Amino acid sequence: MTNQVTIIYCGQCRWLLRASWMAQELLSTFDTELEELTLKPGTGGIFEVYANGERIWSRKEAGRFPEITELKQMVRDAIAPERDLGHSDKKKDQ
Repeated sequence: MTNQVTIIYCGQCRWLLRASWMAQELLSTFDTELEELTLKPGTGGIFEVYANGERIWSRKEAGRFPEITELKQMVRDAIAPERDLGHSDKKKDQ
């Protein structure tokens, strides 16, 4: 299976920089696990993240953008569940 992530962002809202920053963070963290990361412009306030074809984040459903640590955890859970993310894995109450 090809490990791939797709970020669909609203071009009208000017969210390209946010999407590309998140893409850079994911590519840096999962440099050996990810085989493809795609940025796709959309409209209507969309900001969704898919890992291996399954939606793991929706700004509309969550009512906010993901924090980068939680996005990394969701991507990890989808593509490399055995992967340790180090300090990013710590819970907020620790």
